[in-house]
Amino acid sequence: MPDLTLVILAAGNSTRFSLDVKKQWLRIGSKPLWQFVADRLTQASSAKKVIITAHKKELEYMRKHGNYTIIEGARSRQESLKNALKHVDSDYVLVTDVARACVPHEMLNEILKSKGKADIVVPYLEASDTVVYQNETIDREKVKLIQTPQLSRSEVLKKALDRDILYTDDSSAVKAAGGSVFYVKGSTKAKKITIFDDLAMLACLSKPDNTRFSGIGFDVHRFCDDKKMYLGGVKIDSHLGFEAHSDGDVALHALIDALLGAIGYGDIGELYPDTDERYEGIDSKRMLKEVVSFIKEVGFEIENVDLTIIAQTPKLSPYKDSMRETISSILEIAPIRVNIKATTTEKLGFVGRKEGVAVQAVASLHYFDWKRI
Repeated sequence: MPDLTLVILAAGNSTRFSLDVKKQWLRIGSKPLWQFVADRLTQASSAKKVIITAHKKELEYMRKHGNYTIIEGARSRQESLKNALKHVDSDYVLVTDVARACVPHEMLNEILKSKGKADIVVPYLEASDTVVYQNETIDREKVKLIQTPQLSRSEVLKKALDRDILYTDDSSAVKAAGGSVFYVKGSTKAKKITIFDDLAMLACLSKPDNTRFSGIGFDVHRFCDDKKMYLGGVKIDSHLGFEAHSDGDVALHALIDALLGAIGYGDIGELYPDTDERYEGIDSKRMLKEVVSFIKEVGFEIENVDLTIIAQTPKLSPYKDSMRETISSILEIAPIRVNIKATTTEKLGFVGRKEGVAVQAVASLHYFDWKRI
């Protein structure tokens, strides 16, 4: 359909999903759910353009997954859709929620075949149970359970949403604005993922693959006077500190880079630029906690990490156990999965001259396996 744009709404917080991972980042094979849905519906609908809304925090990471048009969403579904519609220049727009992951091809074809029959084409299910509204039983034959995707005339939908009223779906907005609605039969196979148990009802979703991911981080900081030294999340007894925009914990910075490298994000500077005053003097443990939270939200689990601290001074052997315990606590993995090594350069180079410290870190991760729960 050459005059069709597909919009996938994937900017939600998954508050009802009750897991650390957000549902749009569950892996289906090797693809996050949003990418799985985008690829599946793009192929089936032949849309000329695909727009995906993303949470602000996930925007840049989504863009690293391929040639998709990713735009920033908003706090509500409706505002996210309005943001997406600004980029729609086709006559028709097909809108769906990322949680509607297994739309059957037959259902989608029925929606697309009905193009032009009304301002919006809407799939629905009949109510099979008794329906009670405000303590009164009503005729279930008159009840429709609305699904997505919904196919709209783009200009009609844009105008319908241009008001200060919050609607739960596109058809409600179009109808309230005086537009026409055409209903087609939906499918129980197009169940929406709201809670974790819904996943068991969706046959099109395969388990995550068992790929392991490794990342390497390396960082260096020079010494400075009159600043407290933190290394591996532990305060070190020294008259020196590290010259840095943050607290200068070179070990945690290398570890953050290793973790980001494993998920293909980039480096610490992309998240915490040293030109941003908000991060001046920031505790590196806070940065690590935020990165670990992000890693879990986008569908990964940390297996183990290994750090090599290269320092002529200070002596680090008294601190290695505390570093291991601190890091394992933040990463929420067993202490045995955190290895801390300390070495010198035999007085060679800037480390040997006691000008600073270098750290190399390696991290191993895998996809969160939602099938095992």
